[in-house]
Amino acid sequence: MTPLTRVALYARVSTLDKGQDPQVQLRELREYCERRGWKVAGEYIDYGVSGMKDSRPDLNRLAADARRRCFEVVLVWRFDRFARSVSHLLRALEMFQALRIDFVSLSESIDTSTPTGKMIFTVLGAVAELERSLIVERVKAGLRNARAKGKRLGRPPVFVSEHRVEMLRGLGLSWRDIAKQLGVGVGTVHRIAQRRSKNVCAQSTANTLTDSQETGDVCNTNEALDCLRRQTHECSR
Repeated sequence: MTPLTRVALYARVSTLDKGQDPQVQLRELREYCERRGWKVAGEYIDYGVSGMKDSRPDLNRLAADARRRCFEVVLVWRFDRFARSVSHLLRALEMFQALRIDFVSLSESIDTSTPTGKMIFTVLGAVAELERSLIVERVKAGLRNARAKGKRLGRPPVFVSEHRVEMLRGLGLSWRDIAKQLGVGVGTVHRIAQRRSKNVCAQSTANTLTDSQETGDVCNTNEALDCLRRQTHECSR
C-alpha cells in the first residue's frame, strides 16, 4: 500500500482585531487535501504577523520541520499568505526544491510538482533576479548622488591614541582585549602599534646616525644607515 502524502498547511492573518480568521484559509486547505487523498502532517499558523517579515514563529517552525523531512508538500491558501516579496518566496521554494518538497498554492492553482508549476518557478527566479538588479542599481545611484553632494560615505573615522595602545600592551593585554576595550577592530590596533613602532625606531636610529656623524664613536655614516634599515625591518615584523 502506497503511503499517504504528508502535507503541511500554512496560514497567516495580518491582524487580530479586524475579524480575520485563519480558519477560513485552513478549511479550504483541508478540503483540498481530502480531495487529493493527502494526510495533514501539521498546521502552521501565524497570527497578527505582517507578510513583509521573513522571520515568523510558525513559518520558522515549518522550515525546521521541512529540514527534518516531516512532510512532502507545503500547501498555502495564496502566495501572499506565505510571502510578500518575490525574493522571499523564491528562497523558500529553492529550499523546498533542495529538500524535494513540493509547494502548492490553492488560489493560484500552482503546484511545483507539475510542468506548469516548474515553469512558474523558473519565471519567479528571473523576476527575483531582476528585482535584485534594480535594488543594486538604486543603491549605486544613491551613492553617486551622495558623493556628488560632497557627503562622506562609510563609517566615521575613529581616533585611537597610540600611547594608550602602547600602555595597554605594556600591561600585558592581548591585541584582541585592547581592541575590545578601545572599541575598534584588531586590525586597527595592529596598524596603530606597527606605525608607533616604526616611528619610535626611526627616531631612535636617526639619533644614532646624528651622534655617529658628530662623534664617530658608534659607527660611521654608512654603518648607521645600515642600522636604520635593520632596526626599521625588525620593528615592522
